[in-house]
Amino acid sequence: MKKTIVLTIFTGVVAVLFFQITSSHKNLKNSVRATDKVNLIDKDSFTIVSRVNVPDGYKRVNYSERTFQNYLRNYKLKAFGSKIINYDNSEYFWQGGHIAILEIPVPKNGLQQCADALIRIRSEYLWETGRKSEIGFNFTSGHYCSWLKYAEGYRPKIKGNKVSFYKTAGKNYSKENFYKYLNLIYMYSGTLSLYNELPKITSSKDLKIGDMLIRGGSPGHIVMLCDEVINENGEKLFLLFQGNTPAQSVHLVKNLENSVISPWYKLEQDVVIPVSNYTFNNSKFVRFK
Repeated sequence: MKKTIVLTIFTGVVAVLFFQITSSHKNLKNSVRATDKVNLIDKDSFTIVSRVNVPDGYKRVNYSERTFQNYLRNYKLKAFGSKIINYDNSEYFWQGGHIAILEIPVPKNGLQQCADALIRIRSEYLWETGRKSEIGFNFTSGHYCSWLKYAEGYRPKIKGNKVSFYKTAGKNYSKENFYKYLNLIYMYSGTLSLYNELPKITSSKDLKIGDMLIRGGSPGHIVMLCDEVINENGEKLFLLFQGNTPAQSVHLVKNLENSVISPWYKLEQDVVIPVSNYTFNNSKFVRFK
């Protein structure tokens, strides 16, 4: 009889513990899901469009497959938690401002800084979509340097602010030579040249993926819009990524000013916009031609 009572009590205790553990585990899973939903991050994904979820009440703006917008939105990412690495393979001193690292190499020469990283991404898109004739950028001096002229063997002779181009090399249309061309652009172009060269977007309502927020100068800075959502009132939110100085991993930034919608940003004209470790003022939105 005693054994029966003890066994009954033991069975009851085990059942209660099992229920509590199961319930606790279920609550933990629900808590994690709720946190993920609040943070809008899918840690197991490897593209921009799949890494960041859409806030409630919004939907992604559609773009056709071969557009620059779709190219950026589907850019490949490293595993969640990857760190920002400088060109010399050291870790960047602050790791608190990003939620993703883009799968784009950082040259060891230190040239691929903030504007350069966006120039590279734009140039690679044009290369991969058969639009190589459109690859070209102004030097800070204002002189235009195209990929096709470089591939034909023309090289700049620079003296102060004067630039002349002479044919000093053989024709070379290879991908290896393309990256040599980009290194040249990195040396003589930057935020100031893009600020002066690219057309300004006059209304924030016209912003779309691929546009950039820029402040030209030394130091200047630039970030690129890489995803876009809209609500029924026509209000838009955007994701932003950036390179940096020193040359380092290109990364998708958090919104440190608004944790409710982070990493999404509401962008407006002529306002102060803090982005990661830089604050934009006296800046403008521009678009590649």
